[in-house]
Amino acid sequence: MSATIPTPLFVLEMANNHMGDVQHGLDLIHAFGKVCKDFPFNFALKLQYRDLGTFIHPAAKGRDDLKYVKRFEETRLSRPEFDRLVAAMREQGFITMATPFDEPSVDLIDEQDLDIIKIASCSFTDWPLLERIVLSDKPIVASTAGARLEEIDRVVSFFAHRHKEFAILHCVGEYPTPDDHMHLSQMDFLRARYPGVRIGFSTHEQPDNIDIVKLAIAKGATLFEKHVGLPTDTYTLNAYSANPEQVRAWLQAAQQAWILCGTGDARLPANPQEISSLRSLQRGIFARRAIAAGETISSEDVYFAFPPQHNQFTANNWFKYADFTATADIARDEAVAPSNTNCVDRRARIWDIARQVKELLSRTQIVVPGGADLEVSHHYGLDRFDEVGLVIITVINRGYCKKLLVSLPGQIHPEQYHEKKEETFHIIYGEVMLELNGVGRLYRPGDVVTIEPGVRHAFKAESGAVIEEISTTHDKNDSFYTDPAIMANKQRKTLLTYWMD
Repeated sequence: MSATIPTPLFVLEMANNHMGDVQHGLDLIHAFGKVCKDFPFNFALKLQYRDLGTFIHPAAKGRDDLKYVKRFEETRLSRPEFDRLVAAMREQGFITMATPFDEPSVDLIDEQDLDIIKIASCSFTDWPLLERIVLSDKPIVASTAGARLEEIDRVVSFFAHRHKEFAILHCVGEYPTPDDHMHLSQMDFLRARYPGVRIGFSTHEQPDNIDIVKLAIAKGATLFEKHVGLPTDTYTLNAYSANPEQVRAWLQAAQQAWILCGTGDARLPANPQEISSLRSLQRGIFARRAIAAGETISSEDVYFAFPPQHNQFTANNWFKYADFTATADIARDEAVAPSNTNCVDRRARIWDIARQVKELLSRTQIVVPGGADLEVSHHYGLDRFDEVGLVIITVINRGYCKKLLVSLPGQIHPEQYHEKKEETFHIIYGEVMLELNGVGRLYRPGDVVTIEPGVRHAFKAESGAVIEEISTTHDKNDSFYTDPAIMANKQRKTLLTYWMD
């Protein structure tokens, strides 16, 4: 077994449920091995180790009035007996684990070459023990019941600093745990606080409860721990340990939960049945008038109606950057379809422009707040954007306004003026040839120029540029281009939201 924590992993905690009877422990291992073979998961069986000769204080030894002292002494096993249990675990295909409660027990884990070390909640901040555990080459799983946040911070930092492979488990140290004390959303909290650290769930609910594991899986857990035992005429189980039948039901619930949760790390591929069903409920595109082959189809030329015809375009295909051109004559009320119309989707071009802007800003280390408004100006259409265009990022627009003007290499921003707005350009990247009322001058990073209302201005950046524009309030109706063709183009802007990632 390699020194790693596999995914998913179900840890069956034997604890002291071998009852100090090695044959009962072997029977338990075989019983749960039979159950686990029916499921496609990774399984570990876990023991608990205490060097009772040094672990229990001399004055407490033999005390029947001390609950845990009595339990530990009554379930004592020898080293050869533990070796037999470990060998049986391996024969059944289990990953081997143990929880050490003292330093000699870590030595035993190393000698037996167990696969994983488990740290109990009560030992979570037992620093002498943790210092010994990190000297082992074993991966670590640690339960966090009762730990304060600053304690979890310290332990996570302790393991991470030593480059240990480790996972932490949300755990509630009540046996059994009532539903209202489960707090499964702690897994969300821990995952957000410790990115990259695997978060699992150590469970102590009533053994018949199979709902909680489903919720834990929906929360993203892939590592689980549960107390198990094998009831017989001689030995009964405690209130929080599950028998083989209960574990089988628990695992079946987990399997069903993963089926229900499905894939969550990427968007699902198209489901043909789903697409077909949804399309049948969409409105089709129909000709409002007779349309001749070669005509560009505008919104005035069509209407949308239900039901759609087979293989026609629907209203879902009609958007700002979809260009429709008739390839054959289309009669009034006839369906607009691929058989008579060509459709070109230009959205990809907009997203490519946004990508180029992000790359330029990243390269220049200019930071833009996420959620800022981004305007792609394509004055003569997207086909000419590389020649004439600009991307404007509005950082704030109140009584004052701040924008970033991003000019990609070789772009011209055509001549315009404002009647109300006064603006100041601060060149922060690149060289800009700026024309004011037809007179050009080259500006470089650090240069500042103020443009008063009514002043015609145009600019070009051969290698690309970023200009910080600081101005009075921007009014969307206060930009006047001197070329009437631009003013006539009502579709010359596309608005997006800028995100850092």
